[in-house]
Amino acid sequence: MQKDVNIKNKKARFEYEFLDTYTAGIVLKGTEIKAIRAGKASISESFCEFNEKGELLVINMTVQEYSHATHFNHLPKAARKLLLHKRELKKLLKEVQNTGLTIIPLNLFINSKGLAKLKIVLAKGKKLYDKREVIKDRDNKRDLARIKKSFNN
Repeated sequence: MQKDVNIKNKKARFEYEFLDTYTAGIVLKGTEIKAIRAGKASISESFCEFNEKGELLVINMTVQEYSHATHFNHLPKAARKLLLHKRELKKLLKEVQNTGLTIIPLNLFINSKGLAKLKIVLAKGKKLYDKREVIKDRDNKRDLARIKKSFNN
């Protein structure tokens, strides 16, 4: 079992432009939290959406089945409820409905009290030319660092 659980969504920074960040709790079953503490989770293809009751759910988050559980194990890709303050939920719902923004999970971690938390981001999708600019800037920085390193030696 890992001491420090920190599961990241690495593609999110490339695919989206971040506007606002929130930390939300997750409603989990016993076998789900045990699997997360063992590092058996993935948020790379997940997203968040509101249901008809106005609750925020994380969809497509994969938590693998816990190996030491009985037949009462959880479903790996079940929708899980996120816990936020009511004013934060209202603000997120308004932003998603009015401006067409997306809520993306960025980081799944265990806090100091042993609770699973999910860092979510209100994001705007990047266009293809924005992604090309990011790749070009990254390549230029890498080349510049390589030149500086060879010049200093």
